[in-house]
Amino acid sequence: MQLADTGDVVSPVGIFGAQPDPTVWVPLVTGGLALLLVLSGAPWRLARNLVTIVHEAGHALVAVLAGRRLQGIQLHSDTSGVTVSRGRPTGPGMVLTSLAGYPAPGVLGLGFAGLLAADRITVLLAVAAVLLLGVLVMVRNAYGVLSVVLTAGGLAVVALVAGPEVQAWFVYLITWFLLFGGLRPVFELQRKRRRGAARDSDVDQLDRLTGVPAALWVLIMVVIALTCLVVGGAWLLEPALQS
Repeated sequence: MQLADTGDVVSPVGIFGAQPDPTVWVPLVTGGLALLLVLSGAPWRLARNLVTIVHEAGHALVAVLAGRRLQGIQLHSDTSGVTVSRGRPTGPGMVLTSLAGYPAPGVLGLGFAGLLAADRITVLLAVAAVLLLGVLVMVRNAYGVLSVVLTAGGLAVVALVAGPEVQAWFVYLITWFLLFGGLRPVFELQRKRRRGAARDSDVDQLDRLTGVPAALWVLIMVVIALTCLVVGGAWLLEPALQS
């Protein structure tokens, strides 16, 4: 727990307290590193596991909010995943559940960017821990458990051992990665669809559920991801732009 100097009295900052602004280089450097990671080859394939965790968590959360019965999540070594829920096979709940996966990383990145703009690094780490715990409870395969546990372990080390400066670098990097990482999977999906290798993808399910062409759903997901990137990026870069 951090302590804040309030003059004659030293009081705990607490989880909802504000942390000091990082140096202007933190958002700039971490943004560049995150972009390079998303554009890379092998490093991206490894880091993409985080995007998959958030993708499937998006399906799961919206399924529960839509009144569906969540059965479980599976995460695979090829960075694919499956979320199974029970309920009506058609209707708004199923549409929203199918739609939620690909926008989830960008939306979460936007939320994290909002917390960072408000200097709530500790809150961000707590939210990330709760989300990972929720996913871990619903994972139903060994690789998925391993993937979530390793991610949670890295988060725990940063939250409990690292100092404020290291925490700032870490959370800015993760936030930028989610914002940039929300775009690449959508383009990868469209390339697979052109080769006929993704016949049962989220957008194809949305096509069958709504009658709206899958290509238009891809465009909608790109627009959502780009909007999150632009807005979230502006929040992250605000300290550098004002200096």
